[in-house]
Amino acid sequence: MAEDLSAKIRDIPDFPKPGIVFKDIMPLLADGASFRNTVEALAEFAEPRRPDLVMGAEARGFILGGALAYRLGCGFVAARKPGKLPWETVSAEYELEYGVDSLELHADAIKQGARVLIHDDLLATGGTARAKVNLVEQLGGEVIGVVFVIELGFLNGREKLAGYDVHSLIQY
Repeated sequence: MAEDLSAKIRDIPDFPKPGIVFKDIMPLLADGASFRNTVEALAEFAEPRRPDLVMGAEARGFILGGALAYRLGCGFVAARKPGKLPWETVSAEYELEYGVDSLELHADAIKQGARVLIHDDLLATGGTARAKVNLVEQLGGEVIGVVFVIELGFLNGREKLAGYDVHSLIQY
């Protein structure tokens, strides 16, 4: 299946800056069969782990994360950039190449002991994924897995997720 899905990933050289090859999943999402197959492949990993919630981060993590939560019959929670959520929040910082950023989550989004599957479209350096893990654990949730469509293995993002069950559909 990964070979079929990888054919729908578009490489965009020098985006967002020179030397970066952006992996664009929008062609995959635009193809109904590929979208469905991606959700099913993610669900195959997730279903035996029995999540209560799927957490996705903006923006592409919302698309597949919401579809995956629907497919699994569980809830969805949204990790957002600072200032985007209208209620009381908790936050977690992560490092960027030239600075620090953070993600926020509503303070009541995850109940103590909830089983949370974290989803994002891409695992690169692992910073944003680690921030999502921190958000879940701040609220007393249990991270039962971290799933990605794409993993850029040469950036060693799994190292920041050591001790967690990490799964990706396509590896570069």
